[in-house]
Amino acid sequence: MTPPLVTFNHSHPYPGKLIIVEGIDGSGKSTQLMLLRKWLESQGHNVFFTEWNSSELVRDTTKRGKKSKALTPTTFSLLHATDFASRLFHQILPPLKAGMIVLADRYAYTAFARDAVRGVSRSWVRKVYDFAVRPDMAFYFRVPIEIAIDRLLGGTRAQIKYYEAGMDMGLSQDITESFRIFQSRILAEYDKIVEEYGLIVMDARRDIEGQQNEMRQLVSKALAQYKPRRGTYGKRTLFWRRFDLPKPE
Repeated sequence: MTPPLVTFNHSHPYPGKLIIVEGIDGSGKSTQLMLLRKWLESQGHNVFFTEWNSSELVRDTTKRGKKSKALTPTTFSLLHATDFASRLFHQILPPLKAGMIVLADRYAYTAFARDAVRGVSRSWVRKVYDFAVRPDMAFYFRVPIEIAIDRLLGGTRAQIKYYEAGMDMGLSQDITESFRIFQSRILAEYDKIVEEYGLIVMDARRDIEGQQNEMRQLVSKALAQYKPRRGTYGKRTLFWRRFDLPKPE
């Protein structure tokens, strides 16, 4: 019997709450998280936001690799894992310890889906991220591929990026068709992850307001027993950003 792939089954012991969103590009997850953030702040909560591939530790290296189109699937995977580790220990855990609500636009599940589609071993990727803590709530915004394409091409960006289209995999010379193939495979991978980790599935075809109302109801219910810490750490402005990486002796 094949052993289950589930990893980071351990919940964090901190007084804060970690809420994350997942979905393919064009699913609308970032918009929903932004609206949730504004709503939580209006309710008086201390909120911290973090997003995928934003750590200063590897951001420049990742940009250079993408620009030169020199990233292999394994290199891509390791760079994202490094980014995630940096954000976890310097941006996510400190505010959680302070009793804050942390909102993350993408989490380890993004790597599980993308890296597997690029041919990286599913079990290996999960072992790489085994240091992560399990989110208190994980939303997956499921959207048909054609709607995602329409949103990306019709939005302010009005273009599809090289790596989000999987152009490095040689799926098609046409970037839109490559996106369709690549992201469709990621959708299939996400369906496995939803079952594996119990992500909360949101119908991203619905109007923005309808999705947000449902999200707020679910979050309100989950926060019913949440009592944020009102001590020194919670009031200290951006205290976690003062954490520096250890300097070599």
